[in-house]
Amino acid sequence: MPRAFTPKVVTANALLEGDVVYLTADDRWTRQLSEAELLTDEAVAAERLLSAERRQAEIVGAYLVDMVAGDNGPEPTHFREDFRRTGPSNYHHGKQAEV
Repeated sequence: MPRAFTPKVVTANALLEGDVVYLTADDRWTRQLSEAELLTDEAVAAERLLSAERRQAEIVGAYLVDMVAGDNGPEPTHFREDFRRTGPSNYHHGKQAEV
């Protein structure tokens, strides 16, 4: 039996800086997960991912990631994505210093 579709967000890495970025409803990349578009329809999610993958001048490695709706926007359902949004783990600055 196929697994039911769960809400997703399109994520990637910014091409020049390498930062984690998320696709917004108005088709721009943001570094703030709270601004990301939460996709609840499987067909729309697939279409948004295909569109993101074509933007090779801006990002690399686009993929869909499971999320849930939170009080301040999408929230990760997996530790990897929660950890990923805080930035590199080899030094404490930038996003990690803000947490």
